[in-house]
Amino acid sequence: MPPQIAILGWGSLLWEGEPGFDRWHDDWRLDGPIIKIEFSRVSCSRLNALTLVVDLDNGVDTRVAWCLSRRRDPEDAVADLRSREGTTMRNIGRVLLSADRVPDGQPAKDIATWARALKLDGVVWTQLSSNFELEVKRPFSVDEAVAHIRRLPPAGKVKAAEYVWRAREFVRTPVRTALQKEPWFVEDDGT
Repeated sequence: MPPQIAILGWGSLLWEGEPGFDRWHDDWRLDGPIIKIEFSRVSCSRLNALTLVVDLDNGVDTRVAWCLSRRRDPEDAVADLRSREGTTMRNIGRVLLSADRVPDGQPAKDIATWARALKLDGVVWTQLSSNFELEVKRPFSVDEAVAHIRRLPPAGKVKAAEYVWRAREFVRTPVRTALQKEPWFVEDDGT
C-alpha cells in the first residue's frame, strides 16, 4: 500500500484552484486536527490583506480541513505544497511518522497524534507565521487587525473582504467575527 500523506488546509488552498496542485490530491475533508489559526499575516500578494496562518499566540483552536496526497513519496507532497504556496521548503511543516520525524512543539505534536489515530504515514501543511507586528509596526490584537484593514486602500479592502468571506465556515476567529460586524464589511445581498 502506498504511503498515506495528508495535506492540511484552512485558507485559500480550499477555494483557489490550481490545477498543478489540485491534480495531486483527493477531495477535502473537514475533520482534520485542531490547530490554532488566525487572520494575522499581512500578505503582499493580497495587497496587504490579512490571511490565515498558524498562530500559537493569537490563534484559536480550529478543526482544519485535510486531503490525501496522491504522491507516493512524502517529499513530493512537500514540494507540491511548497510550489502551490510560492514559498520555501522551510515554510512547509511536516510530520513523517513512517520515518519517525516529528518536530518538537505545537502544532506538530497535535498533528502527529491526529495522524497516528488515522494511521497516516505523514502530514504536510503551510507553516507561514504571523508577520503582523513586523509589517504593521504594532502588536497584534483584534482591534489593531481591524484598524489595519480600515487603513488599506480600496483594492486592499476588496482583497481582505474576499479572503475573509471565502474562508470556510469552520474558520471562526476573533478577527473574522470583528470584521464581519463592520458596516463597510457587510456582504451585499443585492437588495
